[in-house]
Amino acid sequence: MIKGFKMKLYEGMAEEYEKRHNEIWDEMKDMIHERGGKNYTIFLDKETNILFGYIEIESEEKWAKSADAEVCRRWWHFMAPLMETNADESPVSIDLDNVFHLD
Repeated sequence: MIKGFKMKLYEGMAEEYEKRHNEIWDEMKDMIHERGGKNYTIFLDKETNILFGYIEIESEEKWAKSADAEVCRRWWHFMAPLMETNADESPVSIDLDNVFHLD
């Protein structure tokens, strides 16, 4: 299953956002894989500070359990100063509809 979503960075945070992801914690990578995620990619539109995320997941149910992982909560807290977040510090993330896919 493929998921596409968008998030938004605060102005001037793109460089720090990229730096933190280039240094992503091994335990965060492990959690993503354990929850069925792979081929995770995030793109940035520099004009709007909108991030576009793409991830392949095994199932929505398994992936939803990522939010319960302690490492995920720490990552959200670590990233919260850089981007729009919800009250629990999870990123404001809007799912996008898949309208075309070609293998």
